[in-house]
Amino acid sequence: MKDQQAQAATGRTPVRNTRNTGPGRLLIAVYGVFAISATARAGYQILTKFSEAPLAYLLSAFAALVYILATVSLAKAGTTWFKVSVAAVLVELAGVLVVGTLSILDSVQFPHETVWSLFGRGYGFIPLLLPILGLVWLYRRRPSQAKAAQ
Repeated sequence: MKDQQAQAATGRTPVRNTRNTGPGRLLIAVYGVFAISATARAGYQILTKFSEAPLAYLLSAFAALVYILATVSLAKAGTTWFKVSVAAVLVELAGVLVVGTLSILDSVQFPHETVWSLFGRGYGFIPLLLPILGLVWLYRRRPSQAKAAQ
């Protein structure tokens, strides 16, 4: 009832979040799994053998933060969360491409693998495919599309 009163007062119809329905739920679940696994891996690496490959382990921790942000923002409604999702997934894609390339060209800096090393080879290249699928999903579920469907 309060939502209807708020709608009447502002004259706006709220945009329904369609990012977390259907295949979007699977996408969020995969991001959630990567958030948990990357966080656990980075935490273990930083706590037990940080001096062996500090750059790689800090990048793993950064990847974990990106996955956490992507998971939360994909699940939340609203245009602000949509923009956060797009930013997180773009940062993820850039990270996979940059770290993947650097881990091939400058393997000395990456003596131990990160989530994004060799374009996610240790994770079946899912870290390379996931942001592409995420961007496609976000494009298809952008707020302007949701408004037009109402």
